[in-house]
Amino acid sequence: MIHSSALNQLFNEARTYNEWSVKPVDEQTVRDLYDLVKWGPTSANSSPARFVWVRSTEGKAKLAALAIDQNRPKILAAPVTVIIGYDLAFPETMPKLFPARGEMMRQMFLKPGLAEVTAMRNGSLQGGYLIIAARALGLDCGPMSGFDNAGVDQAFFSGTRILSNFICSIGYGKIDTPHPRNPRLTFEEAGWFA
Repeated sequence: MIHSSALNQLFNEARTYNEWSVKPVDEQTVRDLYDLVKWGPTSANSSPARFVWVRSTEGKAKLAALAIDQNRPKILAAPVTVIIGYDLAFPETMPKLFPARGEMMRQMFLKPGLAEVTAMRNGSLQGGYLIIAARALGLDCGPMSGFDNAGVDQAFFSGTRILSNFICSIGYGKIDTPHPRNPRLTFEEAGWFA
Protein backbone atom coordinates (compact mmCIF):
# COMPACT_ATOMS: atom_id res chain seq x y z
CA MET A 1 0.00 0.00 0.00
CA ILE A 2 1.27 3.48 -0.81
CA HIS A 3 1.67 6.09 1.91
CA SER A 4 -1.35 8.17 2.92
CA SER A 5 0.40 11.33 1.66
CA ALA A 6 0.45 9.83 -1.85
CA LEU A 7 -3.25 8.95 -1.59
CA ASN A 8 -3.92 12.53 -0.53
CA GLN A 9 -1.94 13.88 -3.50
CA LEU A 10 -3.74 11.61 -5.97
CA PHE A 11 -7.28 11.61 -4.54
CA ASN A 12 -8.21 12.92 -1.09
CA GLU A 13 -6.76 16.42 -1.39
CA ALA A 14 -6.44 16.70 -5.17
CA ARG A 15 -8.66 19.33 -6.71
CA THR A 16 -9.77 20.51 -10.12
CA TYR A 17 -8.07 23.78 -10.99
CA ASN A 18 -9.30 26.54 -13.28
CA GLU A 19 -6.64 29.13 -12.45
CA TRP A 20 -2.92 28.63 -12.94
CA SER A 21 0.35 29.93 -11.55
CA VAL A 22 2.92 31.31 -13.98
CA LYS A 23 5.20 28.30 -13.44
CA PRO A 24 5.67 26.63 -16.84
CA VAL A 25 5.35 22.95 -17.68
CA ASP A 26 8.40 22.05 -19.73
CA GLU A 27 8.59 19.53 -22.54
CA GLN A 28 10.44 16.96 -20.44
CA THR A 29 7.66 17.00 -17.83
CA VAL A 30 5.08 16.38 -20.57
CA ARG A 31 7.18 13.49 -21.89
CA ASP A 32 7.57 12.09 -18.36
CA LEU A 33 3.82 12.33 -17.95
CA TYR A 34 3.16 10.37 -21.13
CA ASP A 35 5.76 7.79 -20.10
CA LEU A 36 3.60 7.04 -17.04
CA VAL A 37 0.29 7.13 -18.91
CA LYS A 38 1.41 4.60 -21.52
CA TRP A 39 1.76 1.85 -18.89
CA GLY A 40 -1.90 1.95 -17.83
CA PRO A 41 -3.76 -1.19 -18.95
CA THR A 42 -6.07 -1.12 -21.96
CA SER A 43 -8.02 -3.86 -23.72
CA ALA A 44 -5.51 -6.12 -25.52
CA ASN A 45 -2.93 -3.36 -24.98
CA SER A 46 -4.77 -1.43 -27.71
CA SER A 47 -3.73 2.02 -26.40
CA PRO A 48 -6.13 3.99 -28.64
CA ALA A 49 -5.75 7.38 -26.93
CA ARG A 50 -3.98 10.11 -28.85
CA PHE A 51 -2.82 13.32 -27.20
CA VAL A 52 -2.30 16.84 -28.53
CA TRP A 53 -0.33 18.88 -26.00
CA VAL A 54 -1.46 22.45 -26.72
CA ARG A 55 1.25 24.83 -25.43
CA SER A 56 1.80 27.49 -28.07
CA THR A 57 -0.02 30.81 -28.06
CA GLU A 58 -1.46 29.98 -31.49
CA GLY A 59 -2.59 26.52 -30.42
CA LYS A 60 -4.23 27.84 -27.26
CA ALA A 61 -6.06 30.52 -29.24
CA LYS A 62 -7.29 27.95 -31.76
CA LEU A 63 -8.51 25.58 -29.04
CA ALA A 64 -10.03 28.35 -26.90
CA ALA A 65 -12.02 29.61 -29.91
CA LEU A 66 -13.70 26.19 -30.06
CA ALA A 67 -14.61 26.13 -26.35
CA ILE A 68 -17.63 27.50 -24.54
CA ASP A 69 -17.23 30.95 -23.01
CA GLN A 70 -16.53 29.67 -19.47
CA ASN A 71 -13.69 27.41 -20.66
CA ARG A 72 -11.84 29.89 -22.91
CA PRO A 73 -9.91 31.70 -20.17
CA LYS A 74 -8.96 28.39 -18.55
CA ILE A 75 -7.37 27.17 -21.78
CA LEU A 76 -5.59 30.45 -22.46
CA ALA A 77 -4.14 30.65 -18.94
CA ALA A 78 -3.02 27.04 -18.53
CA PRO A 79 0.59 26.16 -19.38
CA VAL A 80 -0.67 23.13 -21.32
CA THR A 81 -4.09 21.88 -22.31
CA VAL A 82 -4.08 18.37 -23.66
CA ILE A 83 -6.71 17.16 -26.10
CA ILE A 84 -7.44 13.53 -25.32
CA GLY A 85 -8.62 11.83 -28.47
CA TYR A 86 -9.23 8.25 -29.50
CA ASP A 87 -8.02 6.73 -32.74
CA LEU A 88 -10.51 4.60 -34.68
CA ALA A 89 -7.54 3.33 -36.72
CA PHE A 90 -5.88 1.84 -33.63
CA PRO A 91 -6.28 -1.75 -34.96
CA GLU A 92 -3.39 -1.02 -37.33
CA THR A 93 -1.06 -0.75 -34.32
CA MET A 94 -2.01 -4.16 -32.89
CA PRO A 95 0.87 -6.08 -34.53
CA LYS A 96 3.28 -3.77 -32.69
CA LEU A 97 1.37 -3.61 -29.41
CA PHE A 98 0.38 -7.28 -29.15
CA PRO A 99 3.19 -9.11 -30.99
CA ALA A 100 2.10 -12.61 -29.98
CA ARG A 101 -1.28 -12.30 -31.72
CA GLY A 102 -1.17 -8.89 -33.35
CA GLU A 103 -2.66 -9.76 -36.73
CA MET A 104 -5.45 -11.76 -35.14
CA MET A 105 -6.22 -8.84 -32.79
CA ARG A 106 -6.11 -6.39 -35.70
CA GLN A 107 -8.68 -8.45 -37.59
CA MET A 108 -10.87 -8.79 -34.49
CA PHE A 109 -10.96 -5.03 -33.86
CA LEU A 110 -11.86 -4.40 -37.51
CA LYS A 111 -15.27 -6.06 -36.98
CA PRO A 112 -18.08 -3.51 -37.42
CA GLY A 113 -18.59 -1.37 -34.32
CA LEU A 114 -15.84 -2.97 -32.23
CA ALA A 115 -13.13 -0.39 -32.97
CA GLU A 116 -15.46 2.49 -32.07
CA VAL A 117 -16.54 1.16 -28.67
CA THR A 118 -13.05 -0.12 -27.82
CA ALA A 119 -11.38 3.15 -28.78
CA MET A 120 -13.83 5.33 -26.86
CA ARG A 121 -13.79 3.17 -23.72
CA ASN A 122 -10.05 2.63 -23.58
CA GLY A 123 -9.18 6.15 -24.71
CA SER A 124 -11.32 7.45 -21.83
CA LEU A 125 -9.51 5.10 -19.48
CA GLN A 126 -6.17 6.48 -20.68
CA GLY A 127 -7.48 10.00 -20.09
CA GLY A 128 -8.15 8.99 -16.49
CA TYR A 129 -4.62 7.62 -16.22
CA LEU A 130 -3.36 10.97 -17.49
CA ILE A 131 -5.04 12.83 -14.62
CA ILE A 132 -3.67 10.46 -11.97
CA ALA A 133 -0.19 10.44 -13.53
CA ALA A 134 -0.16 14.25 -13.70
CA ARG A 135 -1.09 14.46 -10.02
CA ALA A 136 1.62 11.90 -9.19
CA LEU A 137 4.16 14.22 -10.84
CA GLY A 138 2.96 17.17 -8.74
CA LEU A 139 0.89 18.76 -11.50
CA ASP A 140 -2.68 19.96 -11.12
CA CYS A 141 -5.46 19.23 -13.60
CA GLY A 142 -8.55 20.91 -14.95
CA PRO A 143 -10.43 18.36 -17.06
CA MET A 144 -13.36 19.66 -19.08
CA SER A 145 -15.80 19.07 -21.85
CA GLY A 146 -17.66 22.14 -23.10
CA PHE A 147 -16.09 22.51 -26.53
CA ASP A 148 -17.01 21.88 -30.14
CA ASN A 149 -15.82 18.31 -30.70
CA ALA A 150 -16.34 18.44 -34.46
CA GLY A 151 -14.45 21.72 -34.65
CA VAL A 152 -11.57 20.36 -32.56
CA ASP A 153 -11.46 17.24 -34.72
CA GLN A 154 -11.21 19.40 -37.84
CA ALA A 155 -8.65 21.79 -36.36
CA PHE A 156 -6.36 19.26 -34.67
CA PHE A 157 -7.07 15.81 -36.15
CA SER A 158 -7.84 16.58 -39.79
CA GLY A 159 -6.89 13.76 -42.15
CA THR A 160 -6.93 11.13 -39.39
CA ARG A 161 -9.52 8.83 -37.85
CA ILE A 162 -8.95 10.40 -34.43
CA LEU A 163 -11.91 11.90 -32.58
CA SER A 164 -11.71 14.21 -29.57
CA ASN A 165 -13.06 12.98 -26.25
CA PHE A 166 -12.27 15.61 -23.61
CA ILE A 167 -9.61 18.18 -22.80
CA CYS A 168 -7.56 18.69 -19.65
CA SER A 169 -5.53 21.70 -18.66
CA ILE A 170 -2.41 20.84 -16.69
CA GLY A 171 0.01 22.98 -14.76
CA TYR A 172 0.50 24.27 -11.26
CA GLY A 173 -2.77 25.55 -9.87
CA LYS A 174 -3.06 28.87 -8.06
CA ILE A 175 -3.31 28.24 -4.34
CA ASP A 176 -6.75 28.79 -2.76
CA THR A 177 -8.55 29.19 -6.11
CA PRO A 178 -10.63 25.99 -6.35
CA HIS A 179 -14.27 26.25 -5.37
CA PRO A 180 -15.32 24.45 -2.19
CA ARG A 181 -15.31 20.70 -2.76
CA ASN A 182 -18.68 19.30 -3.78
CA PRO A 183 -20.08 16.15 -2.16
CA ARG A 184 -19.75 12.69 -3.68
CA LEU A 185 -22.09 9.70 -3.62
CA THR A 186 -21.72 7.28 -0.73
CA PHE A 187 -20.67 3.69 -1.30
CA GLU A 188 -24.31 2.57 -1.03
CA GLU A 189 -25.54 5.28 -3.42
CA ALA A 190 -22.96 4.41 -6.05
CA GLY A 191 -22.91 0.63 -5.91
CA TRP A 192 -23.82 -2.62 -4.26
CA PHE A 193 -22.56 -6.13 -3.77
CA ALA A 194 -23.99 -8.93 -5.93
